[in-house]
Amino acid sequence: MAVRLNRLMLTDRQEEILHFISDYQDAHTVPPSTRVVQKHFGFGSQTSVIRHLKALAAKKAVEQLADGSWGVKAKEVQTRLFELPVYGSIPAGIPAMQEQEPVRTIGVDLEWFGLRRPRRHHLWGLEVTGDSMIGAHICPGDIGIFERRDPQVGDILAAWVDGGATLKRLARVQNKLVLRAENPKYPDIVPAEQLEAQGVLIGVIRRGIA
Repeated sequence: MAVRLNRLMLTDRQEEILHFISDYQDAHTVPPSTRVVQKHFGFGSQTSVIRHLKALAAKKAVEQLADGSWGVKAKEVQTRLFELPVYGSIPAGIPAMQEQEPVRTIGVDLEWFGLRRPRRHHLWGLEVTGDSMIGAHICPGDIGIFERRDPQVGDILAAWVDGGATLKRLARVQNKLVLRAENPKYPDIVPAEQLEAQGVLIGVIRRGIA
């Protein structure tokens, strides 16, 4: 599978402004005026708006049009690719002790997963190893996309349990939280001392399909 890197490195505020301009442009066929942007974000002056727009233009995300307005530059920007860091691998099997180190980034359109405004440092990817989650259609070599949020029973987690990392579904058995595989050959994991959710799975990127 070809990997496309996102070349835009935007701040949180720049991401918000870019999304607003793009959404406004899609809805009204023309980009918003600087006054509209100022009112929407509550900026004290149009000078602040212009400063942000020039920063976006320098990163080739928007351009100033002939009428003086600032619009989304190109279709590829509107796809809102998010630079997703991939932190090594996680076993879908027996918990493993390992350090997670970022190995690469991949460009992901988060609208595929129902997300439009990702928070920086709250999303990341892990490559799956092992077959304990094949019943949930998560296969070795897939890249799981994880979000940092409070888990609910039924969520699939990147979990740290008793000193090891694993990918399992959070379940409750007799008022105790356990980690459950989606493969009958793996028993439930009952935490002895520690259970920590590192992230909740929100999507999977399938790789290696001919």
